[in-house]
Amino acid sequence: MNSGEGETLTRIVGIVLVRNEDRFVRRVVENISGFCDRMILADNASTDGTAQILQKLAASDPARWEYHRLESPAKSHDLLAGLAGTDTWVFAADGDEIYDPVGLAAFRNRVLAGEFAASWMVVGNVLNCSRLDEGAGKAVGYLSPPSRSITKLYNFAAIDSWDGPTPERLHGGRICFRPGYSGDQKRLLHKETSWEASPLRCLHVCFLPRSHSEFGSETERENIMEMQPKCLLTRARQWIARCLGQEGQTSWKRDRYCRGPLTTVETAVFFKDRTSKIE
Repeated sequence: MNSGEGETLTRIVGIVLVRNEDRFVRRVVENISGFCDRMILADNASTDGTAQILQKLAASDPARWEYHRLESPAKSHDLLAGLAGTDTWVFAADGDEIYDPVGLAAFRNRVLAGEFAASWMVVGNVLNCSRLDEGAGKAVGYLSPPSRSITKLYNFAAIDSWDGPTPERLHGGRICFRPGYSGDQKRLLHKETSWEASPLRCLHVCFLPRSHSEFGSETERENIMEMQPKCLLTRARQWIARCLGQEGQTSWKRDRYCRGPLTTVETAVFFKDRTSKIE
C-alpha cells in the first residue's frame, strides 16, 4: 500500500488454505476479510463445493481477493515468499478457523498503529470445539491455554527471506531474520488475555465435519504436521490403520487440542450476518 506521497504503509495480507471445507469456508473468509487489505484464497484440489465458494468470493472483490487452485499445499508458501522484507503482516487461516470479526476490527487498529512491530509473531486465543450450536449461540471445547494455539500472524518486516522446503504456507523452511529480530520474539496474547477479552480469538472446529462429503471418522482429519516424513515403523502402523479402515483416527490433535476442562462459550459474535450474500 502507498499513501500517495511516497510513504509505504503497513498492510495485512490474509491467506486461507483449504481442502474440502464447504461447511464453514465462507464464514472463515468473510469473518477475516475486514481485517485484511488483501486476501489470497488457496484451494488445495478440493472435490466438494469449496472451489466454487472461493471463486465466487474472489469474483465479488477482484481488486482485493485472488483465487488460486493448488495441486500441493507446499505451493501455498510461494504465494507469500515475495512479501519477505516488506512492511506486511501475514495472517493465515484454515477452513476450520472461525475468527471473531468484531475483535479483529479493533485488533487491526492496534497492528497498524505499530503496537506489535517489535514482535515476529502474535499468538491469540482459541477454543478447540467439540460441539457447536449456532442456533443456541454456544460452543463447547478446550481453551488455549492450556491447549495449543493455532493462530498464525507473522511480521514479514522482521525477515529478509523465508525459503527452503515448506509443507504449506508458514510452516517449516528456512527463515532469515533481520538484525534485531529472532524466532523467540512472540507476543503471546493467549497468555496475557482471557478468552472473553481477547481481540484475536478463534473457534477451531477441527473436531466437527467441515465438508458435506465427510462421514464418520473422516471428520477428524490428519493434521499437516502428521503428514511429514516419518520412520518406517510409524508409516507401517499408518498403513495397517488404513487397511483396517481407521485412517481418520488420530491422536495428534487430541493430544494438543484437548487439554484442560471442557468450557462453554457464547458464539453469537462469530456468526453475525456479514455483508456478502453470495450464494
